Amino acid sequence: MIKDKIYFASDFHLGSPNFQASLNREKKIIRWLNTIEKDAKSIYLMGDIFDFWFEYKKVVPKGFVRLFGKIAELTDKGIDIIFFTGNHDMWVSDYFQKELGISVIKKECIVSISGVKLFIGHGDGLGNGDNKYKILKNIFKSKVCNWLFSRIHPNLGLLIGQKWSLSSSKSQNNQNINKLKNNQLINYSKQQQKLNKVDYYIFGHTHSPLEIDIDSEYKYVNLGDWINYNTYAVLYQKSLKLKTFK
Repeated sequence: MIKDKIYFASDFHLGSPNFQASLNREKKIIRWLNTIEKDAKSIYLMGDIFDFWFEYKKVVPKGFVRLFGKIAELTDKGIDIIFFTGNHDMWVSDYFQKELGISVIKKECIVSISGVKLFIGHGDGLGNGDNKYKILKNIFKSKVCNWLFSRIHPNLGLLIGQKWSLSSSKSQNNQNINKLKNNQLINYSKQQQKLNKVDYYIFGHTHSPLEIDIDSEYKYVNLGDWINYNTYAVLYQKSLKLKTFK
């Protein structure tokens, strides 16, 4: 079979809200990967794949072995996997590249695939508003903050990070907030389209699957999440469609 489809998914939030729920979700994601590997040319994981991730120099969070094993299997078969960092897993270093053979991208970007131009990223911190978060994100991403956090013993550091991520997820699990985030990203897409025209804008972050034709020129797609919706997007023959895994 010809491998000619490009897949996009985001917001698995593995590790949340507890071990068993996360494990069940991870197994579901593996079933999805099993179904798409026959025709997948590339798979884009668009951020917040983990509810919290921080790499120490010699230590990474334990768990997620099924996902890691499957990703390694896919890359060994020649399927490209591209990992975009999100606001919950921005502290990725080089573990994924070395161990799993995937590419890591830490900023939104424009890519061209088979003649289709895509503006893609996790979506956090884009558009107007969220000024407090933008300041906080810049602090968290700074080398100083990263170095200071790495001085904390992994047992304590990972515990702090996991509790913070869980409380953050709970506070953001609100339909009105998710709607506002989508509106911000749609407005951001309209602004970007004036600067550099593309065919599709693809984001995660809002946890609300959405597919909107902004006008005849381009489409906005939000990938939703795998906590409530199990949604993903497929690019095939220059057409991007949002789908649900059942």
